[in-house]
Amino acid sequence: MNEGYCGVLCVDKPQGFTSFDVVAKVRGIARTRRIGHAGTLDPMATGVLPLFLGRATKAVDLLPQQGKRYTAAIQLGLETDTWDVTGQILSRRPAAVTRQQLEEALARYRGEFAQLPPMYSAVQVGGKRLYELARKGLEVERAPRQVCIHRLELLEWEEAAGRLTLEVDCSKGTYIRSLAHDLGRDLGCGGTLAALRRTWAAGFGLAQCVTLAEVQQAADAGRLAQLLLPVERVFDCLPPVRLAAKEAHLFQNGVRLELGRVGVSAPEGARLAAYGPDGRFLAVAQAAEGQLRLVKRFLLED
Repeated sequence: MNEGYCGVLCVDKPQGFTSFDVVAKVRGIARTRRIGHAGTLDPMATGVLPLFLGRATKAVDLLPQQGKRYTAAIQLGLETDTWDVTGQILSRRPAAVTRQQLEEALARYRGEFAQLPPMYSAVQVGGKRLYELARKGLEVERAPRQVCIHRLELLEWEEAAGRLTLEVDCSKGTYIRSLAHDLGRDLGCGGTLAALRRTWAAGFGLAQCVTLAEVQQAADAGRLAQLLLPVERVFDCLPPVRLAAKEAHLFQNGVRLELGRVGVSAPEGARLAAYGPDGRFLAVAQAAEGQLRLVKRFLLED
């Protein structure tokens, strides 16, 4: 096993793979056990799946609450049990929808609203995953969850086919399958998700992604480490704090520093990215009771 890797590997997840399938594949290629991922994608979906290798796995539980971006195709006039085209068809009907009707319906999903998660999802109810219950033919009550769609743009509308393509910028926990289902219900014809591609997640886009084939080729050539992105990239959205050598040493050893001593003004509970005097990323920090508290150390001292 090779446990020397440390960084983020952004994979363009292929259709038909679960997120765990991708983790297992890369685990075998890299010969390492320590791999985590940010943001599960359904098997039918493709796109950005950030993998965290080695010590970078410590970042997975600390990821800032950043939004995600998707390109989604929705088929109107069709309903399935999974709310996407992989499921069993429940109904078909004509989708006599005009562009104006569609735009008016879409407007209701911009901003914050309560969304019901699909039965085929990993949400837990009574200690059971919803998809486990759904596979047994059960449907249970589940509580709507507050989500936010920051931007919802209609990219394409094929009126004759009843098919639309959207670009969606949304909060963590937003289900695009639910959006497709709810939109179809609002329009009175039903709707289901036909295709989904994630184009942005955890601060990474498709431009930073590689395919599984490229991962294998890099490993075969002994240059897999060159594909890894620095773990601090996921914390670029946090306010930075630069520590002098003495303070950096103390801080990495768990000593709390007075905020005034390190020139930081931050609200209680705010998280920051701590860097050493040479600009290297040290740790995720937090403002607590007027002090800078160590949350998680990433750079081991030389």
